[in-house]
Order: sequence, then structure tokens, then C-alpha cells
Amino acid sequence: MGVLVGDIMSTDPVSVEENDFVTRARQLIRDNQLRGLPIIDGNGYVIGIVTDRDMLKIASTRSNVTVSGFSVEAPLVTAETKLEEAAKLFLSANYAILPAVRSSEEKRLEGVVSPIDIFKKIDPEKLAGKKVREAMNADIKTCSPNDPVTKVWDAMLDSDFTGMPVVDEKKKPLGMITRFDILKTGGARISKDTKEVMKVEKLMSTPLFSISSEASLRDAAKAMLDREIGRISVVDDGKLVGIIDRYDVIKAIYGEGL
Repeated sequence: MGVLVGDIMSTDPVSVEENDFVTRARQLIRDNQLRGLPIIDGNGYVIGIVTDRDMLKIASTRSNVTVSGFSVEAPLVTAETKLEEAAKLFLSANYAILPAVRSSEEKRLEGVVSPIDIFKKIDPEKLAGKKVREAMNADIKTCSPNDPVTKVWDAMLDSDFTGMPVVDEKKKPLGMITRFDILKTGGARISKDTKEVMKVEKLMSTPLFSISSEASLRDAAKAMLDREIGRISVVDDGKLVGIIDRYDVIKAIYGEGL
């Protein structure tokens, strides 16, 4: 029968109600390191989702704006939805999360599925024979260790990247900075609310794990699973040539025909 959504979904999902303030949604996303939250009405029925990209653009610490104004539609799944179908739904528009409801008729929130949930259930052997270069993203944005965090933050929000490689002037990779590296320290808000200029080097993670573009995609997927990391820098001859992330791997397995 294969893996079903009910086998992988979070059954105690964090959610917000439609009349909650956006600042509450932002705090929940930050504290729980989430890509999105289901929005429910007073009866627990799903009416949409809010994403980290929208919530994290909110600069003020207090706001009377409610999450209903930021609600976006997302496909709904049930516990009986097949893993492959859920994966294809994610890939169709790079959704942050998929709310799982009781049924197509009764849209009461039962759980949430994230791309990480799907990634943890992939079979790397399905990638045998494929190279990293076939799936990696070669159109990459990078930053310098001396760049202000606010510059990187704005670039992440504009592009919807969740991580950015840090390189020196010769494009040699030095580390990685992620959206949640900035979030957990409040780096973007600190820099914008005060005169302090926080630099990337203070928040980036090192050492950087990398892989060759000619390496097996199967090995890249296994490394991400074993190390519990979301992305790997692709480096050839000491220079950064791309990024391979969970989304790329999921697409390599389930993306045919999309």
C-alpha cells in the first residue's frame, strides 16, 4: 500500500485562529522553526495557511493586524493520501506546509505535513545513477561574512531562500547562514531597530559540508538524512557551483510530469 500521510504527519500541529494577531503567528513560527501554520476558524476547520515568508516581513513588535489578511490557499490532504501524491502537491507550487484534514467534506484540522516529513521517507536508492549536477540549483545567491545580516535577510525574503552560502572574495565557500540562524537570534530585527550592524560572520555556521557536482545524488541525499541538514553546497575545484537541498531531492524522485 505504501506510505500514507497518516504515517508521517504531525498529529499535534501548531496552528493559529483567523483572528489571532500576526505577531503571534510570527512568534510561533520563530519559536518552533516552522515554514508555515494552518489557519483555523473557531470550530477547528482549516481556512488557509500563513507562511514564514509573509510573517517574517513584519517588522513591528506589536501589531493589531490579524492573520486572516495573510491567509493563502494550500492543497488539503487526509491521512489516507499517498506520500507520492503529497510530494507532488508540494512540488506543484513549493508549498510551505500541507494541512491534513479529516476528509474532503469535513475540513477539520487533523495534522500537518512538511517537506521534511516527506524527505525523511524518501528512498535514496531511487536516485541511483543520477549525479548531483542533474538536480542542483546552479543559480545561487551568496553573501560575504562582512555583509550586514539585514541585507541577507531581505535577500532571503525576496527570493524565498531559506539558506545562503557564505563565500570569500574568490568564491571559496566559508559557511552557511540560514533563515533560522537569523530568526533565533533576532538578528534582522536587532539590526533594524538599533544602530548595531550585525554581520553574517557572527551567525553563520561552520564548517561547511560540501559535495562535488559529479558525486552521486544518492550520496547527497543520504548525507542530508544522516546529518539532518537541509542543504549542501556543491563545490568543484574549491569554488561554489551550486546548492542541492531537500526540495531538489524530492523533485528528482517525484517531480516527473510536473
